[in-house]
Amino acid sequence: MADPKTFYITTPIYYVNDVPHIGHAYTTVAADVLARYWRLRGRDVFFLTGLDEHGQKVQQAAAKAGIDPQAHCDKLAPQFQDLWKRLNISNDAFIRTTDAPHKNVVQRYLQELFDKQLIYKDSYTGWYCTFDERFWTEKDVDNGLCPDCKRPVEQLSEHNYFFKMGQYQDRLIEYIKTHDHFIRPESRRNEVLGFLHSQKLGDLSISRPKSRLSWGIELPFDKDYVTYVWFDALVNYVSALDYLLPAPSRGRYWPASVHLVGKDILTTHAVYWSTMLMALDLPLPEMIFAHGWWTVDGEKMSKSRGNVVDPNQMVDEFGADAFRYFLFREVPFGQDGDFSRAALVASINSDLANGIGNLLSRILTMIDRFAHGIIPESGDPAVPALEAAIAQTAQSLPHRLQDGFAALAFRENLQLIVSLVSLCDEYIDKAAPWQLAKSPANQSRLRTVLNVTARALRLLSVSIYPYMPRTAVQLSQQLGTAVDFSQPLPSSLYEWNAPMAGTRVHKGPGLFPRIESKPQGVKPVDESPASSQPASPASAAAPLASGPAPQTAPAAQITIDEFMKVQLKTAKVLTAERVPKSEKLLKLQVSLGAEQRQIVAGIGKKYEPESLVGKTIIIVANLKPAKLMGIESQGMVLAAGDADVRGLATILEEVDPGTKVK
Repeated sequence: MADPKTFYITTPIYYVNDVPHIGHAYTTVAADVLARYWRLRGRDVFFLTGLDEHGQKVQQAAAKAGIDPQAHCDKLAPQFQDLWKRLNISNDAFIRTTDAPHKNVVQRYLQELFDKQLIYKDSYTGWYCTFDERFWTEKDVDNGLCPDCKRPVEQLSEHNYFFKMGQYQDRLIEYIKTHDHFIRPESRRNEVLGFLHSQKLGDLSISRPKSRLSWGIELPFDKDYVTYVWFDALVNYVSALDYLLPAPSRGRYWPASVHLVGKDILTTHAVYWSTMLMALDLPLPEMIFAHGWWTVDGEKMSKSRGNVVDPNQMVDEFGADAFRYFLFREVPFGQDGDFSRAALVASINSDLANGIGNLLSRILTMIDRFAHGIIPESGDPAVPALEAAIAQTAQSLPHRLQDGFAALAFRENLQLIVSLVSLCDEYIDKAAPWQLAKSPANQSRLRTVLNVTARALRLLSVSIYPYMPRTAVQLSQQLGTAVDFSQPLPSSLYEWNAPMAGTRVHKGPGLFPRIESKPQGVKPVDESPASSQPASPASAAAPLASGPAPQTAPAAQITIDEFMKVQLKTAKVLTAERVPKSEKLLKLQVSLGAEQRQIVAGIGKKYEPESLVGKTIIIVANLKPAKLMGIESQGMVLAAGDADVRGLATILEEVDPGTKVK
């Protein structure tokens, strides 16, 4: 067993010829989340990723380019290394199978198995797929195509060296049965056991003749052969510990805590790698976790469809943290997921911009306004039931997150974090600190609201760090805690009752700008001096008057057809903030269900922005956009009043955003 104080996490080594896509990013970010979390909790972490650089495809691509295979690999390797930097991957080492020390370890193991008579030479005839670099039996091949990649195969007959994998079948079955967490999730464990129970495990071809493939690690016992890519690649998990740290560290980190792999290479790891380790008398990894695949808008990713998700493009458009968050908020880890840009935008707007980002802005704004920028001591209870719920959630959160990370329940952990954000939003709405601030008698309750929510933010900063490291740093800096995430965190940062009073906050830019989507068929108004002023009272989002009209002239009448042109809909307020240099105007972000809008409303004298968040209001949805003080308004809020707003138009029952008002 590995030392419980250490944590060794690996990704597969990715094929150097591949173009990095969402699948590569998914596995690597997952490993990074685990590595960051366990470092914070004080474990000695080693995080390894890297590249598989041998094989026929590399040799052919290099020949086509007219360069040496090593030069070809050196040219391609940075595409992965640079992406990992952009995604804030905190790997401790990056292995390349062309490293000389790695080759030495592979050759040493090959010689050891050969000396044990666990490797032998034999002839073999089978269907060979160049793309996958593997042989298939007659029953595997369908109409001359590889069962994996669907490319044509060719029949080859040659002598090769074989590893006696088959003799470890019963031992492997017994090991899997007696180690429940060795293969996860449970469905994948059942798949491997079903495979091992249903057919006899054959021996594994581990070489290729140099006459066909010269780009590989030469067999130490036969100079005319190189080792097959899987025997070369899988050994990286152990060889890295011999030379990629300041001192050989196999005794310190092996067996690995978690091998993260895609489900397509589960058999390779659970069967090939496990039997190789048994033959070498080395412990098996503690866990092999196989996650699912990503489709795009319901379709399998492929270059021919042109739907391969480029992580670099995602970082350019949305930022690394938002992309990292989406990968693990969308689907349970282990299951297949479907990527869509619309889902990514919705996740960013709802959970990040309107969730964590808006909560931080609301709380720091109130601390600035009501407490001179310094977190106060708690006073009298403001909303006892919600304060108790927040305390209970916060006190249990660190332990529940730790259990979740141990089980690789990434999505479930994020749901726990989001639940704390939602509780805080509800608490602020019901406590209404902007109302408490108006009465000297309520100052003690106001201090409690500010203190409770500030402590919740402190816990949020350390909880989201593994997923969104830059966001966590920014949050802690604005909160005034300035957590040093490069070191294991003191327990006080996880303790709900740890004091925060006296800390000065430093409100900065918003964490996540909303991603605006323009309504279809509506053109934005040109930015010009003329358009910066309302073209009419309606476009200024002025309230509709409901008081008695002056008797000087009868109101103009309209037909039912004219009235039917006005589209009234319900909208839920997501965020609200004051327009700079305006006492009257508020900028609202509202949800109409299928879309989101920005509306500038002249209701700032009546309502504090914080009091509107979560409210369901009525808007004119088909009003031509106009710019007010340079800010585009895409609708009009309905309110009652003459010169001054007296109240917003509402409805009695709760209805979904976007419902028509008749």
